Amino acid sequence: MPRYEFRCRACGDTFEVNRPMADAGAPASCPQGHADTVKLLSTVAVTGRGGVGSPSAAPAPSGGGGCCGGGCCG
Repeated sequence: MPRYEFRCRACGDTFEVNRPMADAGAPASCPQGHADTVKLLSTVAVTGRGGVGSPSAAPAPSGGGGCCGGGCCG
């Protein structure tokens, strides 16, 4: 179940709520009981093919520099 982060405008508390995606836009009261809250945008790190740690994400080998990478321009 997705987790959504909210911040209370009254007390400044930041809290998380687990709820179905269908209820993502529903208001949430803070743990202190305040109703004036705002949903925060979250950054999610998703990796797959070509992501960090993947062999295809390795840097291209260097051939020695220069404009063509092989040192022939000089």
